[in-house]
Amino acid sequence: MASNIRLTMIDVSCILINYNTSQYTIDCIKSIIENTRDTISYEIIVIDNASKLDDYKTLKTGVDQLNAAQAKLVRSKINVGFGAGNMLGVQYASTCKYYAFINNDTLQVSENCLLRLKEFMERTPDAAVCSPQMLDEHKKFRVTIDHFSSIQREILRRPLLETLFPSTYLNRKKTYDKPTKVHYVQGSFMFIDASDFDHIGGFDTNLFLYYEESDVSRRLLKQLKKYTYLLPDLEYIHYKSASIKKNIAIKIEQKIALLYYIKKHFGWLHHKILLIYYSIRYFFTSIIKPQYWQLFYIFLIGAPLSKSLKQKQKINQE
Repeated sequence: MASNIRLTMIDVSCILINYNTSQYTIDCIKSIIENTRDTISYEIIVIDNASKLDDYKTLKTGVDQLNAAQAKLVRSKINVGFGAGNMLGVQYASTCKYYAFINNDTLQVSENCLLRLKEFMERTPDAAVCSPQMLDEHKKFRVTIDHFSSIQREILRRPLLETLFPSTYLNRKKTYDKPTKVHYVQGSFMFIDASDFDHIGGFDTNLFLYYEESDVSRRLLKQLKKYTYLLPDLEYIHYKSASIKKNIAIKIEQKIALLYYIKKHFGWLHHKILLIYYSIRYFFTSIIKPQYWQLFYIFLIGAPLSKSLKQKQKINQE
């Protein structure tokens, strides 16, 4: 068996996931290379999450044409989702000081962003995660931070909590002017201390598409007393959900992940209260919008992980 020992430590391992969006991925890799200087050692691990064969071939050709020694492409035979896809990338990563989990539908905007993120982490001992400010494709402000999910957030909703408890629930739509501690940042760009991430076991692979970033930041805070920061002086563009088409199946997946997250972090009682709340809410919603009967049914049976899209994936033999 070939040795898998990695002797040289690099600064950053950038991990990207491609799912039938090869051109976004190629452009993302280009933007990382173009905006990163030689003063930082890094690599780019691209996990293809069982894309269609034509998309994978386009991606492979694009990566080969970049002729970048630091770029590595790995193809999974099954779509394992966001968290597990990134964890697969971690397994192929070199020993590194930091992981940068970057959505493929993003572009680097700030020059030498990876180095500046690294420098912030090195001078901030209580930081485990940081992220630049997210912009849309027109370079306009896009919400980057969010509050940990809880019964309060789901029932009272974010705007009320931000009004009543502004120090705990920071205004998500505010433009900040200095590094700011937040509950968590969007998973489209997470720069994470590798030793901290490894210590907590990385992403929870029971989660297929949603709440992975919130779960990681919460566990880092609970287990290590380490925080997540927004760095507003750095920016990146996110086209947002290029590979995910919104439909009732995605809504169901989101709620299954939410109920799993609540039970994991708050226990059976909180899970049950939220389950009853959503059952009542979507019963009445489905009377007006019949397509929501499927969602009501999921709550009625307890929103189990067995109904997750993760359980419906098939091995790709192409």
